Amino acid sequence: QVQLVESGGGLVQAGGSLRLSCAASGSIFRINVMGWYRQAPGKQRELVATITSDGSTNYADSVKGRFTISGDIPKNTVYLQMNSLNPEDTAVYYCTLQAKLTRLIPWYDYWGQGTQVTVSS
Repeated sequence: QVQLVESGGGLVQAGGSLRLSCAASGSIFRINVMGWYRQAPGKQRELVATITSDGSTNYADSVKGRFTISGDIPKNTVYLQMNSLNPEDTAVYYCTLQAKLTRLIPWYDYWGQGTQVTVSS
């Protein structure tokens, strides 16, 4: 069983910063991708950023230049540094990973429960 636990969310004023952390636990054979999605009220869940095991990153246009994703795959941990936050960033942020539990089974996507980020004006 895999568990993803996010931390670091909270309430900040516009222009402030937060760093989200996500730690995966359980029996994990190999991780391919870790990343972050977010879902604001009334909107669909959207990609924020991903990082692959070889270090390649991908960002949503809305966060480019403000957010930075980093990871420590051997420690099954991923981070999201969020700077210059604005109210439009308010959402529940979800950590995700794509991993294999054993060498012989397919890749699966796993999700955390989410952490609330609220940015006030």
